[in-house]
Amino acid sequence: MTQQRKALALISGGLDSMLAARVVMEQGIHVEGVNFYTGFCVEGHTHAIRKRDRDKPKRNNALWVAEQLGIKLHIIDVTEPYKRVVINPKHGYGANLNPCLDCKCFMVGRAVEWIEAHGFDFIVTGEVIGQRPMSQRRDTMQVVVRESGVGDRLLRPLCAKNLPPTLPEREGWVDRERLYDFSGRSRKPQMALAERFGLSDYAQPAGGCCFLTDEAYSRRLADLWEARGEREYELDDIMLLKVGRHLRPRPHFKLIIGREEGENNFLEGYRRRFVHLRTVSHPGPLTLIDGELGPQDRELAARIVARFSGGREAAEVEVQLVDREGTEQRLRVAPMSVDEVKREWYL
Repeated sequence: MTQQRKALALISGGLDSMLAARVVMEQGIHVEGVNFYTGFCVEGHTHAIRKRDRDKPKRNNALWVAEQLGIKLHIIDVTEPYKRVVINPKHGYGANLNPCLDCKCFMVGRAVEWIEAHGFDFIVTGEVIGQRPMSQRRDTMQVVVRESGVGDRLLRPLCAKNLPPTLPEREGWVDRERLYDFSGRSRKPQMALAERFGLSDYAQPAGGCCFLTDEAYSRRLADLWEARGEREYELDDIMLLKVGRHLRPRPHFKLIIGREEGENNFLEGYRRRFVHLRTVSHPGPLTLIDGELGPQDRELAARIVARFSGGREAAEVEVQLVDREGTEQRLRVAPMSVDEVKREWYL
């Protein structure tokens, strides 16, 4: 009796990984998925918090993909070991603070450990030659193979015909003729294949799934490192970088200002860990202070908070400031004008 082979598919939640897993499943391979949680994933965070994003699906796309394919999904928290990838990538960053090539080497390396521990035969990814400028070039794909330790146990079904045959192909576990030769940045071939498979509901094909590819987010992370004098972060740090307006009027502190009800509710969970301000004479946002406020900084912070309140046009706004010990101070301040809130303060 022929032994059924088992593959582990890296499932990001996007269309490519969904299709790669499905192509291999079509050949009778038992497929399970893995999703590595780094803390930087876009989905399920700001969309779940902000009212303006209320119409967007509130779902984990990796779980959604697994459900559509009918496969088991293993979600593995790698937030701690992933730090070294973000902080000091061997191959450097992309356009922002995205360590794409080091990230792929890391993910595939972790998948290698998993298949060896669980008796699986090979690994599947949704990579396509030429689709990503840093991690999905022919030469860098070989870097992933070499540095992850996967060898020829890595199958890329969507572009396999553009690459040398891998172990699953040579051993006849999968039929190379039923794999694909996609290349380049166009997603039209993938979308056509999805239609053939009857898959119509999937994440935006060209959308990024990592905040580190986002210019604004990367700027905030770089600012965090500069303010602290070291490249380090905790999970709460990177979650807070996703929420609110971030303004740094002085090198030693910044303000995180809620933009709407959903963000204010989210920031409520952190207020006891930070000096925080809110307007009491007018409706306004909850604001956290990351850093240390000197006596001369309190009025400045209160005036900025008043600017983003319902009293922005008032002559005076009363602002409550509460320190980490719970001691309260009330300040009556003139709201800053829009011109006084300097553009360079925004992160």
